[in-house]
Amino acid sequence: MPDDAAPATSSASSAPSPNPSSPAATETPVDPDTPTAWGPTLGELEEARELVSTWSPEQLAGGVIVGRFHGTDPEEPARMLRDLHLAGVSVTGDNVVDEPQVRAMTTALARAAKDDGRAFPPVIGVDQEGGYVSHLRGIATDFPHFQSAGLAIESDARLGRRVTREAALTTGLELRGLGFTWVFAPVADVTIGAADPTIGPRSPSEDPGVAAQAIGAAVKGYDDAGIVSTVKHFPGHGTATNDSHDTLPVVDSTLAEIEAHDLPPFESAIDHGAPAVMLSHLDLTAIAPDVPASMAPEVYDLLRDDLGFEGVTITDSLGMGAVGGRPTPALQALEAGADLLLMPVDTTATHQIVVDAINAGEVSRERVEEAAARVVAVQLWQARIAAQRPVPVDVVEQARAASADLESAAY
Repeated sequence: MPDDAAPATSSASSAPSPNPSSPAATETPVDPDTPTAWGPTLGELEEARELVSTWSPEQLAGGVIVGRFHGTDPEEPARMLRDLHLAGVSVTGDNVVDEPQVRAMTTALARAAKDDGRAFPPVIGVDQEGGYVSHLRGIATDFPHFQSAGLAIESDARLGRRVTREAALTTGLELRGLGFTWVFAPVADVTIGAADPTIGPRSPSEDPGVAAQAIGAAVKGYDDAGIVSTVKHFPGHGTATNDSHDTLPVVDSTLAEIEAHDLPPFESAIDHGAPAVMLSHLDLTAIAPDVPASMAPEVYDLLRDDLGFEGVTITDSLGMGAVGGRPTPALQALEAGADLLLMPVDTTATHQIVVDAINAGEVSRERVEEAAARVVAVQLWQARIAAQRPVPVDVVEQARAASADLESAAY
């Protein structure tokens, strides 16, 4: 395994391809156990592609949606997941009561996926960054703001990376113990300080290099825990001076400024095997003016072609003010390159919109299959790693110790 400070240096996707006319190209079989750069093996990715090729439009549409739900009844999200074939759901603080209710909910969701004929777990995700963005407050261990990771690294880089990785590892294990398969963290945004109203201490640092180290360590910890991490909010929300929960922020940074200030943590995440990246709702005037980044093909091209990311792309919540008023935000994001559509305002209506678009050819079945296959593949990976790494019986004690160590190293 690479050190938590060093970029990953090998992957199946980065290996040079043989000349297709050479004997080696025709005689050497591809090893299905070869890992991709983002987690799943080539065999798991091919299995996922074959599976989704058999899906109906209804299954495909569901397979690219992570729904929202209201209330705290575990059977409500389970019914949605089963009936709409959803990839999964996002759990917020409004959906939780206490630990038994959370466990009942995640158990019901896992059962609903099995009832829907799936041999892999659903996406059960939650914002659990540490600090004030922690939707399981009082249920899972409290960790300090992710800013603590950057402060710890600034104080002692080696120790800082270690405690950051341990914090992510124990967070991931504790979430898995509660039944979650995804965590919507870590935050890779490089804040500009007081002028940044949205990210602030959620960011690891105002220094791109420090932030890159923190993100690399965190991604490695989450990977080791067998939970799907979600690096956010590409290509960086830290310079936005408006809150995308309310409006579409305009970011006038040049491409060179974005590359120097915002991209290093995302590059580090990719080097360390990040399985998923969340796209922001920002108007990036230098890349795709007047279009939210989450719906701009140019931004997905930046992530995939320039940075080399091959994993799952997921939008920020489609219920945010930044994308309000757009007629079909989910379709725009899917066509632009999103693999998962997060928390549309109306999950059922959005599912039908995507079904109708597939049937009418408004979005190609090939694009939706590509997206759904990545999601299935990462869930196959998650299930495999989780099976290999059981949650320890003293996970809560380990998490509390890791939280204390992170805070101590930072302050």
